[in-house]
Amino acid sequence: MIIFNLVLFLVFLTVLIKCAAYAIRYSSRLAKILRFPEFVVSFFVIALISAFPEATVSIISAINGEPELGLGTLLGSNVADLTLVFGIVALFSSRGIKVKSKILKNSFFYLILLLFPLILGFDGRLSKIDGAALILSGSLFFFHTYIESKRFHKKFNNTKKGSFIKNFILLLLSLAVLLGSAYFTVKFAVNFAYDINLSPILIGITILAVGTCLPELIFSIRAVKKNHDDLALGDILGTVITDATILLGIVALISPFSYNPLNIYTLGGAMFLACFLVIIFMKSEKSISKTEGVLLLLGYVAFVIAEFFINSALGS
Repeated sequence: MIIFNLVLFLVFLTVLIKCAAYAIRYSSRLAKILRFPEFVVSFFVIALISAFPEATVSIISAINGEPELGLGTLLGSNVADLTLVFGIVALFSSRGIKVKSKILKNSFFYLILLLFPLILGFDGRLSKIDGAALILSGSLFFFHTYIESKRFHKKFNNTKKGSFIKNFILLLLSLAVLLGSAYFTVKFAVNFAYDINLSPILIGITILAVGTCLPELIFSIRAVKKNHDDLALGDILGTVITDATILLGIVALISPFSYNPLNIYTLGGAMFLACFLVIIFMKSEKSISKTEGVLLLLGYVAFVIAEFFINSALGS
């Protein structure tokens, strides 16, 4: 079974990488046809679909009466997105991730939104009212971003309206296959982790969290390699906001739950701190350099080590 799970993991990971190449092509074309900045296309379209793997895990866990798993998956994958994914993407870029989009001037709102799960869950419980508040805050932010984006439309000549439907369908197809391959990549990665007796704690905050981040990781690497840095930024940041507000809110609406407050303090705190560092890096020379990428990777390692010791203490 070890070889079987490992082989299938590698097969679906290969499919995932190939689909990301097609997604970058069609999303870039849509950016021109819609006269939207690339950041907006990735923030609204690609990011929402990239969030599907963790959405599937968290919603199913809530329906099965295990919403705590959804909490760990959503916030844990956000920490991985902001540290591991940004760090790896920065290292794969030729000159760091350039921050071009004017929409990032509203980066302060990202921090406010990521404080919501920490504030609402401070008492060790997420109720249906808390869930509704999270969904509303996330929805308002996406609406605000959409309104702001109208002021930054690019003007392209010779764009054919008829090509919109073709490219949109091809984008959806490539993202659908990407999503399916991401699901099976996670499935067989987790199976392989159990085969080699990896701790359930580490499976949750490493294999599962990293696995659900694979769509945005692979997509963003492809994006920066083709000098579409705004696509990478929009995908990662859009996914983080979706996970921390709308998806976590849906989990709470389906199944309100209680948990050890220390979990929200560590997960929520790590997520907020990671976002704060990313914003600081983005504002420094308007880029995330390779050196800053290494610092983010070290931050993820520190997070995993801290979570291991904290959960070990809670379990003893």
